[in-house]
Amino acid sequence: MAASFGQEGGIEQQADMRLNAAPDTPGTPGTPAGPYGPFAPGGGQDFASTPAQKTAAAGTIETELEPNTKKATEHADDATDAARKGFDGWETAAALTSLSETWDKQVKVLMGRLSSEKSALRGASGLFVRNDHGVGTQFLAPSKLNHL
Repeated sequence: MAASFGQEGGIEQQADMRLNAAPDTPGTPGTPAGPYGPFAPGGGQDFASTPAQKTAAAGTIETELEPNTKKATEHADDATDAARKGFDGWETAAALTSLSETWDKQVKVLMGRLSSEKSALRGASGLFVRNDHGVGTQFLAPSKLNHL
């Protein structure tokens, strides 16, 4: 959606609004040139990832995102606990306790989401491979036309 906002020095200023959009041209952030991707006109024709890429992504979640999120959570919990002790007897301590409880709930949801994404990636990888083999096997089945 574009809107014009008058002219300044003979040049019309234009503002564009897009929601959840990736850069229009890979490698040139902030340079609107039109949508790209598998469904955009002239876009890439491959909207897929290989089983190896899915496995690698699941591995990254397992070896980097999950442990680093846990470490960051522990660090934040330690810092919040230290601050809460420093404000003991003040209302700020109660607010930090509430904040810490909310934080822990959000982290639990995030860790669950990471785990489910990891499982989905691993499951999808195997599902597509099994599906491809199944379809291939159907094509190899003997036909009644072979005996004519």
